Parts: sequence; C-alpha cells; structure tokens
Amino acid sequence: MIQIKTNTILNFILLFSIFALSGAYFIQYTLGHQPCNLCLFERIPYYLSISLIVLNMVFKKFQKIILTLLSLTFICAAILSFYHLGIEQGFIKDSLVCNLNSTNNSLSSEDILKELNSVSISCKDVTFRFLGFSLATINTIISVILSIIIIKLTLINEKNK
Repeated sequence: MIQIKTNTILNFILLFSIFALSGAYFIQYTLGHQPCNLCLFERIPYYLSISLIVLNMVFKKFQKIILTLLSLTFICAAILSFYHLGIEQGFIKDSLVCNLNSTNNSLSSEDILKELNSVSISCKDVTFRFLGFSLATINTIISVILSIIIIKLTLINEKNK
C-alpha cells in the first residue's frame, strides 16, 4: 500500500517537473521573456528530479537513497529560489551569478560595444508574472511544498521498512 502511494507521489512530481520545465521554455521561447542567470539555474533541480525519479523506476532497491537525494534537490531549489526572490525584492544585493555575462575584463572599444548591444537580464528585474507573483516567488513556494512532501515520504518509507 505504501509503495503504491510512493510511486503515485513520485509520478506526480515527475509530471509536475516536466510541466514546470515546459512552462519555463514556453515563457522563454513563445512569449519572448528572457530568463536571468538565476532563472536558468532554478531549472536544474527539475532536471535532477526527473533523472532521479526515472532512476527510481529502474532501480527500486535504491529508493531510500533516491528519495534522500530528491529531498536535498528540492531543499536546494527552495534556497536558490528564495535567494532569487530576495534579490528581486531588494533584500539581497545582486551576486556574481547575476552578472556572469559581463565578466569581460578587456576594455577595447569593440568589446564595450558588444557588451552594450547585448541584452543582459538582471536578476532583480521581473519580466513575467503569473497571478501577480514572480516566477521566483512561485518557485519558492512550490519548492518548499515539494521538499516537505518528499521529506515526509522518505520518513514514512523509512518507518515502514
């Protein structure tokens, strides 16, 4: 009974991760909203969760390890998106991650012209909102909820084995 529940929850998280990444690419390529560097980093936990859940489907005997890694993945996702939210709200200063494109140290006129012509998206600028919330806000909430669900799932599985 618990195994069916675990698999059902993991399948839901798998589908949600695919949906979240699809939504991010839809917003980027169809609606034309360019993501900042932190937005791109916030996609990584969803790729990891898809990989881990697929691994769980193949290697059932490693479920405890995979659930633990999945918990850590979404805890890191929550921290990263909360950090991004702090930058958006002005509580935290921009970091080097936000300025990865502007690490050019040469001062030639061609390089300066290229830098001025390139579109650099700041991590503090919100270019897309859904229901009035930035995607960093939504991702923070979702990551915290998924972290709690997976931690509880891990603890329940540990208790019943």
